[in-house]
Amino acid sequence: MAEDHEVLTADEAAALLRVSTKTVLGLARSGSLPGEKVGRAWRFVKSDVLAYVRGSDEARGADPNDR
Repeated sequence: MAEDHEVLTADEAAALLRVSTKTVLGLARSGSLPGEKVGRAWRFVKSDVLAYVRGSDEARGADPNDR
């Protein structure tokens, strides 16, 4: 599943989620959507974006043992 580790731009992540780029950037800034700033641009790992859609705790950085 090498394509799941593909790095996406904010525009690509927004297209995958079918939301605006502004929404993706807001989620990233709030820490809801895992991403990293590279210079002035945000980058997202595709598997993290897909996990976010599934509602996975892993995507939010939560420890599943904390329940």
